Amino acid sequence: MSAIVYPLLLCGGTGSRLWPLSRKSYPKQFTKLTGDESLFQGAAKLLNGSFFGAPYVITGSDFRFVVIEQLAAAEISPSMVLIEPEGKNTAPAVLAGALALAQHDPDALMLVAPSDHVIPEQDKFRAAVETAIPVAKEGQLVTFGIKPSRAETGYGWLAMSQPATEDFGPTPQPLKGFVEKPNKEVAKQLLDGGEHLWNAGIFLFSVKAIIEAFEMHAPDVTKQVRASVADAEKDLGFTRLAPAPWSDVEDISIDYAVMEKATNLTVVPYNGVWSDLGEWESVWRESEPDETGLAMYGPATAIDCSNTLLRAEDPQQELVGIGLENIVAIAMEDAVLVADIKRSQDVKQAVAVLKEKQVAQAETLPRDYRPWGWYESLAVGSRFQVKRIHVNPGAALSLQSHHHRSEHWIAVEGTAKVTVGETVQLVTENQSVYIPLGAVHRMENPGKVPMVLIEVQTGAYLGEDDIIRYDDIYARGQGAKG
Repeated sequence: MSAIVYPLLLCGGTGSRLWPLSRKSYPKQFTKLTGDESLFQGAAKLLNGSFFGAPYVITGSDFRFVVIEQLAAAEISPSMVLIEPEGKNTAPAVLAGALALAQHDPDALMLVAPSDHVIPEQDKFRAAVETAIPVAKEGQLVTFGIKPSRAETGYGWLAMSQPATEDFGPTPQPLKGFVEKPNKEVAKQLLDGGEHLWNAGIFLFSVKAIIEAFEMHAPDVTKQVRASVADAEKDLGFTRLAPAPWSDVEDISIDYAVMEKATNLTVVPYNGVWSDLGEWESVWRESEPDETGLAMYGPATAIDCSNTLLRAEDPQQELVGIGLENIVAIAMEDAVLVADIKRSQDVKQAVAVLKEKQVAQAETLPRDYRPWGWYESLAVGSRFQVKRIHVNPGAALSLQSHHHRSEHWIAVEGTAKVTVGETVQLVTENQSVYIPLGAVHRMENPGKVPMVLIEVQTGAYLGEDDIIRYDDIYARGQGAKG
């Protein structure tokens, strides 16, 4: 019987190379890029059952409820959800997860995996993990390398100490070293040589071995992360890492902090389908383009297009491409990207430029996600705003009031439980309620299905920070949105 392996799912990235679909306000791991479930849900399901224990997850505060909601939809209960005060790259995140797991089981094995990769051959990948368990139990730091299919310059590579077996079977062997993202010529040499793998950023080790490696190779990181974990606080079932020591942690990847310095390294080749979906070219590749290289998603029309991705996210619009070749075109409600498909890695530069210009679309989506659901603005004027508000079953907005606006709520789906002052009433479809300026109020969804309202705000100031909060089941403080 194999040992229990606890996954650590890393959910801290922003996925800026997949802008405009992925943004800081709702990054790619939580979106449905290639199917009916999010990338995060796919990763959680991949590492569920068999010899896996309940996962540990590390993410940012803004996404803690998204994590719980998406895991619940996948029928998975986490062991722990750790909240980073701020993103500090993979090294501090991995160490925090290892220290938290060590408190539960100091001899446990931990599988570190990004939450935004696609690995459809679940049994094949689990078999590779199971093959690595014996060497991980012996104290080796195991990394999984992907059999390369092209001269890829967007990934780091792993140098094997000996050629892989003919079928690239998952046979553990000593890792010779790491190769930084190469240029095209070097990447072709690595591919042709047959002794290198793509670095997937997936690791297996005992918590004891990785903690010892951090203490040896990254003592300053270890000191600060230990302090942050030691002073962590429980919050509605989440574990909030202490912000003061965390703020002094170096922003560094686990490769730079530990792996490139350690000597107890093992690599396991994986000869299966894998993609990190790191940029639009990889999404095009995973979208099963036709014989001309054309891939489409959503309401899109193509005429004489080849090697092109057309992706339309808004059902109210139609994306049309004519005579396009080697192009990616992504149409959102509030932003459109058109780029040479070979320049997909450069989308991150566009996001940086938009941030410098203080363009809201650089980081935020039209749909604003909250612990209770989401809302989006439908129309905005100088003294009014119309929103669609979606409240999840059993969820509730905070008990609140506003200094500068009044509101009309019209139920269009489900039933709302509405509190206005001392009055509590149920508002069903086609019914409405008025919230006077200054009135203390709350909306809840007592039902088993989502509840949707149209909210019409009127007033001199309609900003989201105009909230006086009296009670909140999500323990958000004053000034928090929603």
